Amino acid sequence: MSLPKIASRDEWRTARIALLQEEKALTRARDALNTQRRELPMVRIEKDYRFEGPDGTVGLLDLFEGRRQLMVGHFMFDPAWDEGCPSCTAGADEMSPGLLDHLHTRDTTVAYVSRAPLEKISAYRAARGWTFPWYSSFGSDFNYDFHVTLDDTVAPVEYNFRGQAALVDDDPSWEGWAGEQPGLSCFLRVGDDVFHTYSQYARGAESTGGSYYFLDLTALGRQEDWEEPKGRADSARSATPDFQT
Repeated sequence: MSLPKIASRDEWRTARIALLQEEKALTRARDALNTQRRELPMVRIEKDYRFEGPDGTVGLLDLFEGRRQLMVGHFMFDPAWDEGCPSCTAGADEMSPGLLDHLHTRDTTVAYVSRAPLEKISAYRAARGWTFPWYSSFGSDFNYDFHVTLDDTVAPVEYNFRGQAALVDDDPSWEGWAGEQPGLSCFLRVGDDVFHTYSQYARGAESTGGSYYFLDLTALGRQEDWEEPKGRADSARSATPDFQT
């Protein structure tokens, strides 16, 4: 890995100012993209998806824990595996109680869902010391419907909004491939009705960051004009992160 070249303070300042203009352009473009994301239409969830959790069998509505928004991390954990995906594990390690608390302040719940049976999920979760909610979708259509488990014997293959033919054109190793892939899906609750608002896959799903990054993926956004609960006025005021999606 090469190091930056050595320059004078004036040369560094000139280069830094030029880069600042690019950073500002990226911030404006990201803000515009976030607006477009919030304006996406939403789709009513009609299926009665069932999940296994610590308190037994629950539905998708239960995963909200009473909040208005739900973000589901599609954690790669095949039923035949004894441990979760290393990359998904690295991302989940950053899901701190503080981050979850900030998201809860914005009426947003984060939960993970995997196809592995609950016993395996619970054992792995305990070994990692994680406290976030994590459910099993074993035996459900959930992973297939949201295109994070690919198996053309179950459902037509689609990943990152491309069918298998397009995937193979881009990378021949996709030919006949089946298995788990990462993703993240966002849902909005209106009364007892649940709507799918957004999903991201591939490199987008690997991005991690502060609570504002996650909120930018949701239908309600950062909710800057939202009234804070008493005693919690500063809990979600983190700096805006700079991420590639």
